[in-house]
Amino acid sequence: MEDSAGSKIVLITGSSSGIGAATARRLAADGHHVVLGARRVDRLAALVDELRAAGGTAEHHELDVTSRDSVLSFVGGAHERHGRIDVLVNNAGVMALSTLDALRVDEWDQMIEVNLRGTLYGIAAALPLMRAQGTGHIVNIGSTAAYRVDPTAAVYCATKYAVRALTEGLRQESRDIRVTLVSPGYTHSELAERGGDPAVRAAVQAAAEELGMPASAVADAIAHAIAQPGSVDINEIIMRSTAQG
Repeated sequence: MEDSAGSKIVLITGSSSGIGAATARRLAADGHHVVLGARRVDRLAALVDELRAAGGTAEHHELDVTSRDSVLSFVGGAHERHGRIDVLVNNAGVMALSTLDALRVDEWDQMIEVNLRGTLYGIAAALPLMRAQGTGHIVNIGSTAAYRVDPTAAVYCATKYAVRALTEGLRQESRDIRVTLVSPGYTHSELAERGGDPAVRAAVQAAAEELGMPASAVADAIAHAIAQPGSVDINEIIMRSTAQG
């Protein structure tokens, strides 16, 4: 279902910054056509201009992963325009850290909606199309928080544990669709810049600045998984900077 040059149609959610934007840059440089989705369309437009100026092919569309209709439109529209979808990178995520007794329930809900339900909506939109074409690759962005729980991160970790579980379940159910979970540690991105307890947010930002790896490193890992032959499925990638230990 790929063209003779091996170029793929790759959809990336949450691609206005951080890992999503870095992945768009890497995959466009590799010759793939990237379809970028996020709420901040001004940033998407600027990124698409950058990618095209560098010789890549890209397009962008407004996307709210908490809306099933929005996700269906994003995925279905790309399929209608290109006749196939080769890769979906479920990257959109939020991290609002606080102790549970702070009762920041609205932020709990937001993390569940974006991190978990948004990933499920992406799978629900792409999986039938990939099944019909007999090929496809779903890449879910997890976190090292899917393997350990820290104070102030209980709800965030819960969402990432859930993403890890549903990714493994999808992998076990799939023979024609490749499924990959990429779980980064501290990464230079905007993930910790909004929401949560201000003191905790400042501490996490400082740690990420000191110990984090560039978002481009995560993009490289995603590119590696995508580049494997169709008979090879890289199931999980857990990665941290050496400084994080």
